[in-house]
Amino acid sequence: MTSYVFITGGVVSSLGKGITSACLGAILEARGLTISMIKLDPYINVDPGTMSPFQHGEVFVTHDGTETDLDLGHYERFVRTAKGGRHSNYTTGRIYESVIAKERRGEYLGATVQVIPHITDEIKRCVQKGAGDADICLVEIGGTVGDIESLPFLEAIRQMGVVLGHDRVVYVHLTLVPYISTSSEIKTKPTQHSVKELRSIGIQPDILVCRSEKPLPNEERRKIALFTNVQEKAVISVWDADDLYKIPAMIHDQGLDGIVTRQLGLALPKADLHEWDTIVDAKENPTLEVNVAMVGKYMNLKDSYISLVEALQHGGIHTRTRVIIHYIESKDIEERGVDCLRGMDGIVVPGGFGDRGIEGKIEAVRFARENSIPYLGICLGMQVAVIEAARHLASLDGAMSTEFNKDTPHPVVALITEWQDQAGDTEERNEQSDMGGTMRLGAQGITLQEGSLAAASYGSTEIEERHRHRYEVNNNYRDQLSDAGLVFSGLSIDDLVEMVELPGHPFFLASQFHPEFTSNPRDGHPLFKSFIAAVRENSKGELLEAAKT
Repeated sequence: MTSYVFITGGVVSSLGKGITSACLGAILEARGLTISMIKLDPYINVDPGTMSPFQHGEVFVTHDGTETDLDLGHYERFVRTAKGGRHSNYTTGRIYESVIAKERRGEYLGATVQVIPHITDEIKRCVQKGAGDADICLVEIGGTVGDIESLPFLEAIRQMGVVLGHDRVVYVHLTLVPYISTSSEIKTKPTQHSVKELRSIGIQPDILVCRSEKPLPNEERRKIALFTNVQEKAVISVWDADDLYKIPAMIHDQGLDGIVTRQLGLALPKADLHEWDTIVDAKENPTLEVNVAMVGKYMNLKDSYISLVEALQHGGIHTRTRVIIHYIESKDIEERGVDCLRGMDGIVVPGGFGDRGIEGKIEAVRFARENSIPYLGICLGMQVAVIEAARHLASLDGAMSTEFNKDTPHPVVALITEWQDQAGDTEERNEQSDMGGTMRLGAQGITLQEGSLAAASYGSTEIEERHRHRYEVNNNYRDQLSDAGLVFSGLSIDDLVEMVELPGHPFFLASQFHPEFTSNPRDGHPLFKSFIAAVRENSKGELLEAAKT
């Protein structure tokens, strides 16, 4: 029978509820439990798929093709058993959409449909469905306590606590304890008021996780416990860390997992966190430092590429390499040239939508190709690699994607109207299709060419990776591009181009899919480990040990 841990946030947003949830899940998993994780988002969008990265950061794609909140990426990176899907992320828009559809079908038998009980009942149903048969389901409620948007979700989890009882439900509240530098004081009042707000709607937190710049002194912990009706040992201090992967040990050392398991009546073995210790050691003791340029269009918000950034770091962990990422706006390359790429040991062009900065990305590919710099292209990064090869290797002047120029004389990348999904079913779309949920999404099988760099990187010719895109390489140009030297080393089950590479180059590999979505710090990902290994070989840096002497 599944027990539930509900994680709420107060004072301000972006405190790290997702990271806290993921780290707690990782520790509970290390104690032998199976974990499921759910994110409840208060916004009215049905899913984050149509939201700008500047608004909400990265859209994380699950195995089944669901476009979800970036916190699900944290869950999958920290917790092996928490494989997200369509029942792992619910928004206000999706909840209301379901309730309204039921009302239209007459399922409420003429009743007046209201927030309570109909919306809250739907939220509870979705949470229980998402929990599956896991031992513990961790449910993160987005937003901040006090926001009007999140009230139905908070009411729903309050009701679940009443029905299931104290031995099956734990409430964790994450708050900010600010430090006022001008007076050299730590202020607990915001936390007190946040808990007061939570209690006013009927939820008494069992655990407080207090975010602060530095470890919280015992005096402040006692004060918070006294004014919030929470046991002092259940006031957990989480201070700013220089490495996310240190946080599991940080909260475990303060007994967070023990408090949860005792309340739920679970007798479990101690947590084995040696894998996390190994990760931290690898990050703190690299043998080489390399510089990698990431050329994209959303560089002002690093969360736009958070899975890719983490995947590059995972490649560094597994090769004992400190990866320094240089975030470069592709528009800047268009305006000021490629000098910003000089001295880079590797170049990455990630996914993206829209034509802003597209020529800068193409120039970045050309610079990597002509200067023998290891190149990794992801999604759009593969498409611009194909465009660059078409223009400068196959002499197809004006080659472009129809996404950016519908009148291009050589549409080497174009919108396809139908394709097969992993189950073999045919999906269809056109230029008039809705934006939301109409891309090629989720995991699909891919066949890699024997003897290719792609196959060598994966150690296999049959792989499965996740997708999120609308446009594909135009198969009508494959022969011309092959004759010019571009190798199509990966193909989908319905013969769409999945990977390209250039023989004779130290490392030039690009994928239509998103390998970053399946990378995690403990296992890494073969493509990123292979890329960082090539970047190491190309690096002009010196061994850190040699530098010390």
